[in-house]
Formats: sequence, C-alpha cells, structure tokens
Amino acid sequence: MPAQIAYSIIIPAYNEADELPATLHAIRIAMAAQTIAGECIVVDNHSTDATAEIALSAGADQVVYEPINQIARARNSGTRVSRGRYLIYVDADTRISVELLTTALRLLESDHVVGGGSLLEFEGEISAVGKLGITVWERISKATRTAAGSFLFCRREAFEAVGGFDQKLYAGEEVRLSRLLRKWGRAHGQAFEIITTAPVQTSARKLQWYSGPKILAWVALMTLVPIAVRSRKLCGFWYTRPKE
Repeated sequence: MPAQIAYSIIIPAYNEADELPATLHAIRIAMAAQTIAGECIVVDNHSTDATAEIALSAGADQVVYEPINQIARARNSGTRVSRGRYLIYVDADTRISVELLTTALRLLESDHVVGGGSLLEFEGEISAVGKLGITVWERISKATRTAAGSFLFCRREAFEAVGGFDQKLYAGEEVRLSRLLRKWGRAHGQAFEIITTAPVQTSARKLQWYSGPKILAWVALMTLVPIAVRSRKLCGFWYTRPKE
C-alpha cells in the first residue's frame, strides 16, 4: 500500500523551463531524505515554453494547468489538487536544501508551529542593490516574522481557515498570508517561525534584467502606494521579462 502523503510542495511556474530542472533536482534530493511521504506539484501558469514537459521529465509528481497568469491563483490551484496536511510553497527559481525541508517539517510536526519561511540568499555575484535588498529583507523578515514567497510553509487547516492566497493581489500575497497565519496561530497556540539556519538559494536574475534605479522605483511604489499590488500592470517586476 502506498504511503500516505504527509506534505505537498507546490511550485508556481510561468515560462520556467530553464530554471525548473535545478529547482526540482534540489527538491527531489530533499524529499528523498525525509521519513514521511510527500508530493511535488508544479503549476503551469499559462506558459508559452516547455514548462509543463520539463516539469514532468525533471521530477514533478504532477503538473496542474492554471490559465490565468497570477502567482496567488497558481499557488491556490496547486493547493486544491494537493493531498498533504502540510503545504510548502517554493518558487520555480529557488533551490531548497535537505536541512531546510527537514527543519520545516519538524516544526510542523511539533504541533507548536502554524507555518513560516526562511531567510534568502541570491545565487552568484550580486549588485549593491541586491546586497542591500537581502540585508533589509532579512531584518524585516525576522522582526515581523514574515515569509518571502520563494519559500513558505504552513498547515493545511490554517491555510484553508484564512482563505489561502488572496487572488485580488498580484504581489505581496505571501506577506498577507503570513499575517493571517500569524493571527490564526496565536489563536491556536502556534507560532509562525522564520528558519535562519538554512537559507534558500534563489536566482538573482531580476537584478540582471532590471537596473538598480528601476528596482528601487518599484520598491518605492509598492511601499508608498500599497494598493498598487492589486494591479497586474503596476506589478510588472513580477510578471514581465525583458525577452518577452
């Protein structure tokens, strides 16, 4: 009899044929080291490349198609078909380690943690803007216990109770979910934890695609005009690429 699925790793992917092999390779290694069974689901978010085919050949257990190109919607679509009682969200350009997955699952199995995230590290050489961004985000993440979208984990019952990722948002949906999960956790005697011992490795490609001033302008817009996250056009940093 097949082992019961305890956790589900969900990866939203839009035109990620280049990044998925490395991401899925790292995930399969991390999953193989666990003592409980899991599944890996890739959500093809209306890609125009070979994302779906690459995902299956590179190790995904299942590929789900979501026609509306929105990160929150893609994550929710993957969650609906998942079977695990623990949910783990990983971006398509992000590599996790055995230690990180093991720590996240251990925290969830303790019954004292509702969910959490981890610190981030960029792969390779990065610009001054990138170094500043990582430093600032690390302080914010630890101080406010807020998870980045590149790695977030939680209990299914909590995720469903708070309504999942807000599909009115085109960016910052992980920040809102972190806040709702913290609130739910407090009511149930569970903490929201940021793992500091095993940062995820995430691509620095956006630092290469966009200039420092342009990135800072986007950050300023999101900070000064919070309603901007409800506009796909204004959230171009997450949805457009120079080559497209």
